[in-house]
Amino acid sequence: MARRSLPLILTLALLPALAGCSQGKNAPDAPPPVKAEAIKAVVKAPGTDREALARAVDSLFADDAGETRAVVVMKGGRIVAERYAPGYHENTRFVSWSMAKTVTSVMIGMLVSDGRLRLDETAPVPAWQRTGDPRGEITLRQILQMRSGLRHAEAIDPIYESDEVRMLFLDGRDDMAAYAENQPLESEPGRKFEYSTASSVILADLAARVLSPAPDPESRRRAVAEYLRTRLFEPAGMKSMLPEFDRAGTLIGGSLIHGTARDWARFGEFLRHKGSVKGAQIMPRQWIDFMVTPSPREAQYGAQIWLNRRATNGEPTLFPDRGPKDLFACVGHLGQYVLVSPSSGLTVVRLGKTQDDQRALVVDRLADIVALYR
Repeated sequence: MARRSLPLILTLALLPALAGCSQGKNAPDAPPPVKAEAIKAVVKAPGTDREALARAVDSLFADDAGETRAVVVMKGGRIVAERYAPGYHENTRFVSWSMAKTVTSVMIGMLVSDGRLRLDETAPVPAWQRTGDPRGEITLRQILQMRSGLRHAEAIDPIYESDEVRMLFLDGRDDMAAYAENQPLESEPGRKFEYSTASSVILADLAARVLSPAPDPESRRRAVAEYLRTRLFEPAGMKSMLPEFDRAGTLIGGSLIHGTARDWARFGEFLRHKGSVKGAQIMPRQWIDFMVTPSPREAQYGAQIWLNRRATNGEPTLFPDRGPKDLFACVGHLGQYVLVSPSSGLTVVRLGKTQDDQRALVVDRLADIVALYR
């Protein structure tokens, strides 16, 4: 009897080991260890799982996401993660591309607060004030919300026929405001949303017109640069910021402001705190509220800033299905991002060079970082 039971006893004894082998064979592979470089970029107590944040930041530096050059994550006003690609560092100035539009909107808000511009009156562009010119109906609000009605074609093919390229680099480069303001209407003002770098240049020209004591290029450049420095950059601690101007002295307010990754993060924090810096209100909170209010013609766009909402037309720019509804962002060509979530106390900066066919990956991985703080 005992001999006949021996095989059964041996089989039963081996079952746990056999089960373990089976589970090991079919179980998913464990993630690789976090790279030392990745974990070093994250503080010891980042307000979320340190290893998860290190992995999420590291994924932005992967080859399939294009070329990420800098990432800064701020939680509750402190830097919790900061990393740079080889050749870049905390003192490198990075080009804004269209993130400059949001800086321009803040400048306009300050001028409105000063009483030097009015949101719902005709934009004071001299070329539009002639009797019978329908462009005289365009308001400052409409320009800010990208619904001026002016003819414009952004990012079209071939690229050299695209209006922002012509304005920045070809026939409009010496006087960008003149190029933008000389366009005819293609639709009734206020009726249609059309993303337009030219609109931001018009805003920059209006700022120069009310700030400069003289119309010459140097006076215009000096007046706007000084206003930005004393009213925004220095109070917000953004001392690296370097704006560019065209030959006519107009701020290239839709494309070309340079600053360090940390200063772009400080700008995000300035917006998160609704224009307040260390308790000092340097611009009206109501203007930031206006900026992040959806345009009547495009739900995912405010006043020179993108919102984390479903698009009225086309695909979303951000990630409305994954991120908080109050999240908004400065977004620039080739994958420049300053993401801000007031409800999460979060600002995330990603700077680099990523082509359009890879940007969805970058956005998805930025959403991963934001999700760690929800």
